[in-house]
Amino acid sequence: MNKEKVVVSIGGSILIPDNNDSFYIKRLSNLVEEVVKEVELVIVVGGGKIARYYTITASELGADTYQQDMLGIGTTRLNAELLALALGNLSSTDIPFTAEDAASRSKPGKVIVMGGTNPGHTTDAVATMVAKCMKADRVVNATSVDAVYSDDPKKNPDAKKFSNLTITELGNLIYKDHGAGKSSVFDPLGIKIAAEEKIDILIVSGRDLDDLKNAILGKKIKGTFINSH
Repeated sequence: MNKEKVVVSIGGSILIPDNNDSFYIKRLSNLVEEVVKEVELVIVVGGGKIARYYTITASELGADTYQQDMLGIGTTRLNAELLALALGNLSSTDIPFTAEDAASRSKPGKVIVMGGTNPGHTTDAVATMVAKCMKADRVVNATSVDAVYSDDPKKNPDAKKFSNLTITELGNLIYKDHGAGKSSVFDPLGIKIAAEEKIDILIVSGRDLDDLKNAILGKKIKGTFINSH
């Protein structure tokens, strides 16, 4: 029986917030070792606060958006190498440069880890591009919030949590302009690709490893399930 194919988009702020990072990465690696027995997996890693540091500092030094993006992409690739290192023989620190390369190298029993690709493409967008190339069943977004809300729950305690949304509803909630280093719950380009390719999106707290595991395996989650069909 063919294994389901899953792409995980994990924010740099989840992987390396400078908060007991090695302990979390080891636990994440153990989870990946478990789930890769059941699904074919590619992980796309973001830049987090290290990327923001570089883009902000570069901006202050006169860098344009393209130059800021290239620095941000470099940090995502460093973060990807760190996770790949933790995964040992399950993965490789030879990080793919393109979505097509990642998809072509993906195979059962191995985990491809990658960072960013082109300027202007967020981690979420890259994850959905990989999902399109490998005909994945779903994209799991491991983020700093535990679900999709009607507003920023950190600023608005009355924000409504959504357990289920259609991809159109998600798009209506979060379409907005964003430049290098900025983020929203899911990237508009990623939503567009997921809608066209009929790829479901699951949004969970990246530090809730139980919910992340359930999302990867296609089980019921505490986060938000976005139906693309």
